Amino acid sequence: MQLDYRVTLLKGVGPIVQKGLARLGIHTVQDLLTYWPRRWDDFSTISKLNTIKPGRVAVLCTVLAVNVRSSQRQRRLSITEAVLTDGSGTIKAVWFNQPFLLNTLKKGEQYLFAGNFEFKNNYLSLNSPTVEPATQENYKGKIYSVYPETSGITSKALQKLIAQVIDQSSELSDGLPIEVEQEHQLIPFAQAVRQLHQPASMAEVTQAERRVGFAELFELILTGLVIKQDIKTETSPVVEFKKEVVEEVLSMIDFDLTDAQRKSAWQILQDLEKPQPMNRMLEGDVGSGKTLVALLATAMTLRAGYQVALMVPTEILARQHVVTTKKIFKQMGLTSELLISATPTAEKKLLHTTIADGKVDMVIGTHALLSEGVEFNNLGLVIIDEQHRFGVNQRRTLKTKASFMPHVLTMTATPIPRSLALVVYGDLDISVIDQLPPGRKPVETKVVREIDRSTVYFFVDQLLAQGQQAFIVCPLIEEADEGGAKSVKAEFVRLQKTVFSHRKIAMIHGRMKPDEKAEIMQEFRAGTYNILLATTVIEVGVDIPNATVLIIENADRFGLAALHQLRGRVGRSSVQSYCYLFSDSTNPNSYKRLQAMEKTTDGFRLAQIDLEMRGPGEIYGTSQHGVLDMRFANIFDTQLLAEVKQAASAFISGQNMVEYPQLVEKINNLKKLTSLD
Repeated sequence: MQLDYRVTLLKGVGPIVQKGLARLGIHTVQDLLTYWPRRWDDFSTISKLNTIKPGRVAVLCTVLAVNVRSSQRQRRLSITEAVLTDGSGTIKAVWFNQPFLLNTLKKGEQYLFAGNFEFKNNYLSLNSPTVEPATQENYKGKIYSVYPETSGITSKALQKLIAQVIDQSSELSDGLPIEVEQEHQLIPFAQAVRQLHQPASMAEVTQAERRVGFAELFELILTGLVIKQDIKTETSPVVEFKKEVVEEVLSMIDFDLTDAQRKSAWQILQDLEKPQPMNRMLEGDVGSGKTLVALLATAMTLRAGYQVALMVPTEILARQHVVTTKKIFKQMGLTSELLISATPTAEKKLLHTTIADGKVDMVIGTHALLSEGVEFNNLGLVIIDEQHRFGVNQRRTLKTKASFMPHVLTMTATPIPRSLALVVYGDLDISVIDQLPPGRKPVETKVVREIDRSTVYFFVDQLLAQGQQAFIVCPLIEEADEGGAKSVKAEFVRLQKTVFSHRKIAMIHGRMKPDEKAEIMQEFRAGTYNILLATTVIEVGVDIPNATVLIIENADRFGLAALHQLRGRVGRSSVQSYCYLFSDSTNPNSYKRLQAMEKTTDGFRLAQIDLEMRGPGEIYGTSQHGVLDMRFANIFDTQLLAEVKQAASAFISGQNMVEYPQLVEKINNLKKLTSLD
């Protein structure tokens, strides 16, 4: 049987099983062989209940009792519970939506159980364990591969299917050059596949994980190096550094640059002087002053006679940038204009003409800047605000709009841990602003239970009475069956009728028309409203110094990065600011996130915590960029990262890539995926 054969040729794969496998992305024999286990249950070491500690353990127990009940909170959720003993103690095991276990587990019989043991409410519990019959074969210490499942497709079913084709694994290759494999003492990919699916020991699992993880990192780091190499072949305008331009811009602001801002600005201005395209990311925590650094680069480029395009993710942020730049550029005799999808057709057409004629110095907008009809006369610099990626396709589009490749500066307020930056952003040079402007006070952050809501409201009202303003963020726009999650529309009505009936309240959310959102933000900035109820549309870049208090409802529903970005909407002046995170969640991961917010305002520390909790794939993976589909790569292993980086650097400098078509194909696919889409 060949690798490209359909799984329908396998024994036991009928139409229903085929649909289930398709949901898992399994269509061919190769798909099946590269569908990795999510964990391994090791029955080679059996623990006693009176000696186990929290963690993943295997035990041999007799079933004392088993029952199934429905959840009181979620009607469709069934809970199967079993009381187990091994003579040294007893334990309760719990499974969700597996009622068939009532018939599978026989009272008085022995089974092998493997799962996560934890102490909860002063007793030991076992959550969703794997169950195997206590046969002689299992007593020999067999290791079971456990896979991500879907309805109708269990791990046991996948084990049986893989067993039918495991011999075909000898034909598999992942494209990692054999010389790299040998130099770094890695087992062949085909051997790693067999060891992942049918390991004889946990040592074999570790060996196979290292092999596949090395290749995952190698491909990503090599892709970054290739992109960097490709960019160096392009030509960009040389923007000569002029000290008087820096002095001119700084004379219009009423504060000094921090040392971190100075260093970052100098790195960017040096890049602009080179004839090769700049490809730099400016990374800084919320409120660190990235915009001012970008403004210096913009002014230098404009004074050299080139145009600048600033692309942002939201129309709210685009309008805010236009207000900021016009104040400064008007005094310098320079122009900046707004181009967004909501720009009236006639005005848009006129803008297209003036941009193409070079009569507009700086254009600020959303992805509309990349649309057909937008042509630049002399585009020298593109700045992308609040994006992690400006991809190959976008660069190609920009090149068609200019006579040469413009310099590119991306900016992000989501700090990136060094280990992740090396892997995911190897094509970028990175400047870091790790200081806040002087006089800024850390935002006081508290996790608040529902019982203390009235106390928080009373304190907030006192701040409003002093002329300060507040944001209240809800996860939903309108009420839904979301287990009590608060919505902007419902809270708007409730607060107007009750506790803040004497205050002026506005609301803003993603379903409103752009002009309507812009008007509300302008009025809130002008002080017309005391409170702004919002969804996460205010997450990015909104700068209103008079807003000093932020309430986030159902804070457990937001990720750590989103919470930190939202908190950055306050604390933007010398006045003390406050952030209240409302949550009654008992989920341990949610509570850990909220505790982290309470303990630190350092975005770099929070980014590291987020990475450790969720892993790189979930944060920067397929759902966001299609880049990080790493299953086994350990980006916390600094020694491994250094080894892979050395291997990739040596390979690209000493080998002809054309000789490795499978690797080239993977790199080209990764290059395509590094986009803003």
